[in-house]
Amino acid sequence: MPQDASQQSWFGTSMLEGVAQTTEDSREFVRLWRGFMSARLALAVVMVVVQTALLATGLSHSSVLIGISLAYLASTIASRLFYKPHALGASFDRSWMTLVGLDVAAFGALQLLQDHNINYTPLFALPVLLSAVLGSLRLALGTAAGVTMVLLGATLWTHLANPSSAAPFFVQSALSGVGYFVIALLANQLATRLASEGHRARINQLAAHVQRQVNELVIESLPDGVLIVDTRGTVRAANPAARRLLGPTPDIQASFFNLKEQPGWIPIWKLTQLCMGSGNSHEEDITLRHEGQGPRRLRLRSRLAATQGVGEESLCVLFLQDLRELEARLRTEKLASMGRMSTAVAHEIRNPLAAISQANALLAEDLMDPRFKKLTTMIGQNANRLGKIVDDILNASHGSPENIGHTSHWLNLHEMAHRICWEWAAQNACEERLLALIEPAEAAIKFDENHLRRVLVNLLDNAFRYASVKPGSIQVETARLDSQHASLSVWSDGTPMDQTVERHLFEPFFSSESRSSGLGLYLCRELCDGHGASIVYQRNARRVLDQMTEGNEFIVTFLHDPLMKQNSVPSAVLTQ
Repeated sequence: MPQDASQQSWFGTSMLEGVAQTTEDSREFVRLWRGFMSARLALAVVMVVVQTALLATGLSHSSVLIGISLAYLASTIASRLFYKPHALGASFDRSWMTLVGLDVAAFGALQLLQDHNINYTPLFALPVLLSAVLGSLRLALGTAAGVTMVLLGATLWTHLANPSSAAPFFVQSALSGVGYFVIALLANQLATRLASEGHRARINQLAAHVQRQVNELVIESLPDGVLIVDTRGTVRAANPAARRLLGPTPDIQASFFNLKEQPGWIPIWKLTQLCMGSGNSHEEDITLRHEGQGPRRLRLRSRLAATQGVGEESLCVLFLQDLRELEARLRTEKLASMGRMSTAVAHEIRNPLAAISQANALLAEDLMDPRFKKLTTMIGQNANRLGKIVDDILNASHGSPENIGHTSHWLNLHEMAHRICWEWAAQNACEERLLALIEPAEAAIKFDENHLRRVLVNLLDNAFRYASVKPGSIQVETARLDSQHASLSVWSDGTPMDQTVERHLFEPFFSSESRSSGLGLYLCRELCDGHGASIVYQRNARRVLDQMTEGNEFIVTFLHDPLMKQNSVPSAVLTQ
């Protein structure tokens, strides 16, 4: 059994009731009030016209009736223009006397003072309805009782003035009074019911409107694409994710577009036809191919929407997912489990690494040959570096980058960057491809020397992997941005990154290559965060062989202290 719309809404009836009652209820009451006032005005005009016509034709010889009608017309006009709309309430107060009591008095006077056989009894229905709709049940029944007493009093007055068989007149007045009681009861019940139904309908309408806005907002923000397609292939609605996945074509910018207009969308149209033809849901992996663009692999799921009414065409709802994102998500989950395993391995490496370092130190004490001493020194340096790598991985896996900054000290950024760059270039035999734009001025940053080396080497390795073989295809630049910040940027002329890769660029164990562990950029960010620095990615253009070339750039921003006193001889490590 379908639930009420307000019960299905997240906001509920209690939260929407006040809003609906303070807006639409007041407007509906004003419309009813003006309707009754207009009816009273029209009735007053008719009464004046009828009495004037009767007097002119000689059927009536009383000018008092015209005076009563004119007075009723004047009071009705005044109440229509100057009386503010408000409920009559449940008591016979001044409002009732001004509106309902005036009607009863005017119609009773016409019934009592008539000098011809015209029955004014039907006019009493107006004040009874006015009390029943704009007032309470007690006020409506009281008005009906007053009308009945007026009718019986008028009949008694007529009988006393002209004694005759008055039984039929009394019966008619009594039956009319009973009828007015019934009208008052039914009109009040119907008005109350209609008001309740209208109030509930407005709450449901408001709840449905709010819930529709929430649904549209959710669909707009979904990472998966959503398409609504009709039987002719026209896309009735598409969220931003769907437009992005369908490809940058001119038709995608229109409010409505057809899947048959682009050859690359034909696989989507075929799946839509299959869903509408069979009436069942389908799921399929497709490849979109647009001219001048690379292939885009998508996973499509189709659902047939219920028809909106008799004769309405069916609509197919399509859900689009980028297969590359799905595969990257699965790969991230697999690599995350591998990361947990690597953390356990890192714990196990510590003990044998400590033994190697201790054995190397003991061996260095007994060696006298300078060649062997050089080898033990290399073993010790690399063992220490390996120990730091293990510590960094453990800190990163435990989510504690703040522990990284405990070993930081003041460094000369420009000299350190220059030294690391050329050591890396010599090691990778790519001196011609590397262009180091190092400022001669010094900039003091607080960073760990080995951590800075790891950050810069990781960025250089990443640039070397995707850069071309042109001279200057890899560029490193340092700069002092202002009095408090310095920057280090690594640029390469690699191809643009896919948006799905860019969104997960600094996530752990995420990589667009199967041979990469996906820890390089993540550890760079963790090391920067631990030292109060930041790292960002952007697409930027630089000059390569006297030609501006687009490329990928990673920028590290450090805190710079311009008041740091530096040694007279430039060195990598500065003293405070």
